[in-house]
Amino acid sequence: MLASAALVMLMTPGLAFFYGGMVRSKSVLNMLMLNFIALAVVGVLWTLYGYSLAFSNDGFAGLIGNFDFVGLKSAIGHLVGAASSDGKTPWPGPDAIPALSFVMFQLMFAIITPALISGAIADRAKFWAWTLFVAVWVTVVYFPVAHWVFSFNGFTGASNVGGWIANKLGALDFAGGTAVHINAGAAGLALALVLGKRRGWPKEPMRPHNVPFVLLGASLLWFGWYGFNAGSALSAGDLASVAFTNTTVATATAVLGWLIVEQFRDGKPTTLGAASGAVAGLVAITPACGFVNPLGALAIGLIAGALCALAVGLKYRLGFDDSLDVVGVHLVGGLVGTLLIGFFGTISANSAGKDGLFYGGGFSLLGKQAIAAFSVMLYSFVLAFVIGWIINKTIGFRVDTEAEVTGIDEAEHAESAYEFGSFSGGQGPGKASTVGAGATAPALEGSK
Repeated sequence: MLASAALVMLMTPGLAFFYGGMVRSKSVLNMLMLNFIALAVVGVLWTLYGYSLAFSNDGFAGLIGNFDFVGLKSAIGHLVGAASSDGKTPWPGPDAIPALSFVMFQLMFAIITPALISGAIADRAKFWAWTLFVAVWVTVVYFPVAHWVFSFNGFTGASNVGGWIANKLGALDFAGGTAVHINAGAAGLALALVLGKRRGWPKEPMRPHNVPFVLLGASLLWFGWYGFNAGSALSAGDLASVAFTNTTVATATAVLGWLIVEQFRDGKPTTLGAASGAVAGLVAITPACGFVNPLGALAIGLIAGALCALAVGLKYRLGFDDSLDVVGVHLVGGLVGTLLIGFFGTISANSAGKDGLFYGGGFSLLGKQAIAAFSVMLYSFVLAFVIGWIINKTIGFRVDTEAEVTGIDEAEHAESAYEFGSFSGGQGPGKASTVGAGATAPALEGSK
């Protein structure tokens, strides 16, 4: 569990590189910081009250926990692990783990979820306004939704009552398709609407400044995602192996699905497309990885890769500026993976799961998956819009025009990622340079 938690922690810096490579050079540091600050803010809030609100005994109708674990009190020396469904195995169950290992594992989920949102508002958000948004949003949106989805009856205590999606509705989400990706994607759409379009979008080309960064970030995400998905089995056994395998094969087919769409639509497969396809596959298989077999995972990945590649173009048709395609990849990918469990779910992969439509289970599971997915989407969108609107009307969420045009890194952080003026043209001592720093820097500045 601790190794899996460390892998998931690596996903946030990986996401920073993935997003950072896709923005222009004048805003890359701001993009990195919008991700990195989530580690600090959510880490503190999770310790103080976040874990308690998400995983303590239910406080109201399956919607939110209470304050039993405030400050992580009683967590040291405590075990977590659900009793068997037949009631014959007392709490904690046979695979019980130290509570703090579970606390840290779930913390990394809580950190990366708001970080995902940042891609929707790249190039135009104030750092401290974003920081405030993260603190408020995880408190009123992520912590309750984590309770809905991840808090199972009898897991943190013999009499513990968990959230409504996990226990009353009975929808399936192995590692966070609803709580993480649909949640973040809906919030990203809300903030993109609150902050408005970037200056010059969509007429002005805003190309990625460092595609190798993008591929490096996607690779780190893929690596860390094994902790995200396989770690959600909470023990090193057959189910973890199923989740690990499904994560691999779904991501592979998603890359192919995205590139095939690019080939037919644009005439060329791109590196950016390969990286985005991998992330789309990882997103889609997240809720399903412990409930489908490898053939189902192949199908989910292929469908998600193709649909997400098509979905990223919706922002141009609908007129919302989702800078780095959070909606097209995370919201659409999360919806695809969550809903397709209703078709490809099979108890042959996990006896605790359910059979979907293709395995004789009828439409019952699909209906439950749809209720869970759209409930989280609506809740997150409305609350994120309200929080973002209030911040924008009070302290201001968007940088001013000058900062956006000249460079958000300098305006918000008094730094620049690249010191172009340090290049001298390679001239030796005493030799005049016809192409020195004074000539090189403007040329590079114009290419941003």
